This record gives sequence, structure tokens and C-alpha cells, in this order.
Amino acid sequence: MVPTFRVRGGVGGAYVPPADKSITHRALMLASVAEGVSRVRRPLATGDCVSTRRCLQLLGARFTDEADGVVVDGVGLRGFCELDAENSGTTTRLLCGLIAGQRLFAVLGGDESLVKRPMGRVVEPLRQMGARIEGRGSGRFAPLCFLPGDGGLKALDWQVPVPSAQVKSSLMLAALRGSGPSTIRGKIASRDHTERMLRALGVKVEAEGALLRVHPVERLPAFDAPVPGDLSSAAFFVAASLISGASLVVRDCGTNPTRLGFIRAVRRMGAVVSVQEDGTSLGEPHGSLSLTPGALRGTEVGPDEVPELIDEIPLLAVLGLFARGVTRVSGAAELRVKESDRLEMIARMVEGLGGRVQVGEDGFTMEGPQKLSSSAFVDPRGDHRIAMAAAVASAGIPAGVRVTGFDCSRVSYPDFVRDFTALGGQVE
Repeated sequence: MVPTFRVRGGVGGAYVPPADKSITHRALMLASVAEGVSRVRRPLATGDCVSTRRCLQLLGARFTDEADGVVVDGVGLRGFCELDAENSGTTTRLLCGLIAGQRLFAVLGGDESLVKRPMGRVVEPLRQMGARIEGRGSGRFAPLCFLPGDGGLKALDWQVPVPSAQVKSSLMLAALRGSGPSTIRGKIASRDHTERMLRALGVKVEAEGALLRVHPVERLPAFDAPVPGDLSSAAFFVAASLISGASLVVRDCGTNPTRLGFIRAVRRMGAVVSVQEDGTSLGEPHGSLSLTPGALRGTEVGPDEVPELIDEIPLLAVLGLFARGVTRVSGAAELRVKESDRLEMIARMVEGLGGRVQVGEDGFTMEGPQKLSSSAFVDPRGDHRIAMAAAVASAGIPAGVRVTGFDCSRVSYPDFVRDFTALGGQVE
């Protein structure tokens, strides 16, 4: 059965988003290489994060579930044992940094989508650090094979060619076992979860403009920390509330400034959004968002902003359908190597909604408001963010939107339908 998403009134109220996927990945990894017992409270326990946990267990970390999270008995920075597993893109790239140079043989593979995603951007610098890595296409693609090392790596001085939090984080994790301080420079303006967590655990991480310097450590301490709500998940209901004209409060949510790019964009589009910070956990700020909609107008998002709202770009396309004027995104070529060619999928989604968009090599341009189809139908082809963005569009299409294969949303947001209906939507 193909579900139809509808909104009769507005999508609004108050809610708590699911746990942050990016932070869950990193917290589980750092707990696994810490010395002693850590507690990761309220982690995201679905999709890619399950892949990360499974791989870490195979590498020797021990996990015990508790009512409010998971207890992780870490093996230390040099304590992994052998692995042969499949994983998500985030799992694969970040684990590359933790596995490189260890005294083990490991193979990292993946599904049909993952083996098409570029891995050379982490393999090449890790090889310069002394890691022995083989792989398909000379290491440009998974599966990747890690050959045993002596447990350590050389210090690194590397120019990052594309802004990527996954690449940056992978190299920072490898730098923990370097022979001296490692320098990562270039296009490093992206999510800074790894920097914040490492500093909170006592690692010396220096930032000087477009440069990061990570000092090696002998050990990481165990920790006890909750995972805040995921702003990228909350963004779906921020967009739905703007389209439907209802107010929304998001509680217990991460408020990291490097994740607020979407909030800055919707403010330009007419939303009134206040951000309240309530505290920090593992260096991560968290709090609440309060949103009051306004008349939507188009906006422009350029290359400098893209790294801080990369996951929300499909939502900008949906908002652009209802906004007056031109909405334009450029500098987003990285979307072509996500779970799908996401720029192409944005074009297919807009077409399925009955709209029009011009998609280029690194972005798109559209003008609104547009008259959309009364029989909107979208096939996300397994891309979870496209599926949920299409469902959000129903907030402005009275006849609703049919989304086939919607179960793919479970990768990042298993309770999307529950929250959609709780905030005023309908699913039939």
C-alpha cells in the first residue's frame, strides 16, 4: 500500500525530535575506543547507527542496552580486533580513521549505493600517514581492505579539497594515534561535532582560521552523555509548519551553530525563529527552537552555506515551491554522491509534485509560488530525505501526496509518521 500524506489544518505544536544521527555515530565510536565504561544516553537506534554499533561490536567493543541508552565497554585507542562487515557511508568513512594502522586485518564493504560513493578522499591521506589500504579502483571505492600495522600512524599535513564533515572527522580520529600533531587545512568549514567531542574528552584541538591541528593522545577517558535531538530531523516539521502557517516548538534539540544553516535560510524566507540554549553535553549545545511562520519568499543559498545545511537542501526545494520569488542553491555538487544523486532526485520529486525546477551541475533554481498537482506522486527510490521532503509538501497540497517506498525513512527517522500525525498531519 502506498501511503498518502495530507494536512487538513496546520502542522504545529510542540515536539521532541529523534536523537541526532551524526552525534550518535561519533559518541558510539569514541566510547568504543575510550578506556573504561561509557554511557551514551538516548542514542538513535536505527539504520546507519545500527550499522556503526554492529561494526564496533565486531571490532571488540562490548555493548549493553539500558532503559535510557547503552553502556559501552571500550577497548582503547589501539585495542580493536579483526572485522569483516558492511556499513553506511558515515560508518565507513569514520571507521577508516579509527581502523587505519591498527594491528588487524579489516574489510569495510557496503550495499549497492555505498560502493559508488567516493572513498579516495579519506584513503589517500590515511595512506600518507602510513596506513596500508587496498580497495576497488585503487582505493577510490569500497570494499576497502585494511592490512595490519603497528598500531600507530605518522603525523599528517593535509589540504582538504571538498568541505566534508565525514572526511575531516575521519582524519581527526586517525590523528589521535599520530606520531605528532596533525594539521588539516583547506575546506574545513563543516559540522564540528568531532572537534567538540574530542575537546570535551581532553584532546588538544587547535583551530586557526582554515586550519585544524589535532594532538595525539595515549588514551581517551570514558564518559556519560546524552545525545540531543536531531535538528536535521526537526527541519522537516519546521518546513511543514512554514508551509501550513502553524507555530512550532522543538524541544531537547541540538543547537550547534554549524547545524543552524537551515534555520538561517528560513529566517530569510520569512520565518521568525528563536533559539534558546539550555546546556551542553560532550561539548554539544542543546536547547529549544520556537518558530512563527510568515509569508514565504525565495532566498539564495551559496557554496559557503551549503556545508551547514547539506541534508536540508531537499526541504529548501519544497519550500521554494510555495515561496514568492526565486529560490536558488549553488555549490552543492556533493549532493550527487549521497545515498542517491540527490540533485537528480530533487528534480524527480518536484516533477512528481507537479512543479518545475531547473537543476544544474551543483544546484537548482526555481520560482514560486507554483500551482502543484492534485494527484502528486513521488518515488524516492530509497532516499530517506527525499521521501520525507515529499511528505512535507503535503502541507501545501490539499489533495495530499502519495509517497511510495516510504519505509526508507526508517534509516534516519523511524517515527516520522507518528510525529507527522501528532503534529496535525494525516496518513492514509
